[in-house]
Amino acid sequence: MPYDYDVLIVGAGPAGTACALGLAESGLRVGLLDKARFPRDKVCGDAIPGPTLKALARLNPAWAAELRALTAGHRTDVRTSRLLSPAGRLVSVDWRAPAFNAARLDFDAALLTLVRRHSATDIRENCPVRAVVADAEGVTVQLADGSRLRARLVVGCDGAHSAVARALAPAPLHRARHCAAVRAYFDGVADTPATTSDFLFLSRYRAGYCWVFPVGGGRCNVGFGMLSEDVARQKLDLKRVLRELLATHPALASRFAQARQLGPIQGFGLPLGGSRRPLTGPRALLCGDAAALIDPLQGHGIDKAVISGLLAAEHAARCCAAADFSAAALAPYAAAVHQRLGRDLGRRYRLMRLLARAPGLVEVAFGAARWPVLRRWLVQAVG
Repeated sequence: MPYDYDVLIVGAGPAGTACALGLAESGLRVGLLDKARFPRDKVCGDAIPGPTLKALARLNPAWAAELRALTAGHRTDVRTSRLLSPAGRLVSVDWRAPAFNAARLDFDAALLTLVRRHSATDIRENCPVRAVVADAEGVTVQLADGSRLRARLVVGCDGAHSAVARALAPAPLHRARHCAAVRAYFDGVADTPATTSDFLFLSRYRAGYCWVFPVGGGRCNVGFGMLSEDVARQKLDLKRVLRELLATHPALASRFAQARQLGPIQGFGLPLGGSRRPLTGPRALLCGDAAALIDPLQGHGIDKAVISGLLAAEHAARCCAAADFSAAALAPYAAAVHQRLGRDLGRRYRLMRLLARAPGLVEVAFGAARWPVLRRWLVQAVG
């Protein structure tokens, strides 16, 4: 049958661009769709964990260096995290792995620039997906403008509200496996070193935290998130909660007294990892947020998105070479993601739930962090 593409990637965020880069030398016809035109904002905490660059460097060290160069004027390198317990204990952790904070407006555009420079991927922006239908011969993706694209395999990298996941793996996540969050940008925040990210844990709002992340240019990404299950049970307005925290929390009120909010508070959802959500469907693979790979303890997922995108590229190339897109042929991808990411995400989800049920353990952990040996163990436990 005629195909427009061998592999059609839906979503040009970190997972989708990583998948396209992973297929750059495959010789396959690769398409990359996104509903937006880049650069575009993505509501997020904007933390880019160290494994993101490490995974890209394993693919091509020059590309990781180029990404750093592309984001040089739009990021701040992070060397320290300050963690404040509900009782006011402060622990400072210095990180060895290179990590940085960058607004997704700039970071995602830089990744897409790499795809344009180093692959023959056909990039289509402003292409919302209306429907995805798989059959024995391939996958048809119907776009909002009424046109259709045909592919041998589709890779869903289109985020927490993935059109591909809805079509091929429609079971929604339970609220206990989902986090809700809000964020806004500020400048003029006091006591905010450019290389330091702040995490504040709160006795009233368990299984969540407030953050202050510098993102370069004197701006900070400031937000608050917690389990959707708890948000619904307590009937919380997270935007209101964030405003109250910045105005009244003893560790925040003075820092934000002269700060200026640069835009509206915006909400977003985070499908938490460890759920064993299906990662494959008929002629389809799911990556990143579409595959529910957010870290349950820290709330970030860009590194998981990049890693899963690269794994999807490897397995997509294998399936295309064998002309085998059966469930058995796709299953090794899910096994690889579980081996690389899923086991650890499941363990971290269980730890997050334990700390939420027994908040006294949080204070015990902060107290133990005063001792160097125990601190190293705790750092390893939380990543």
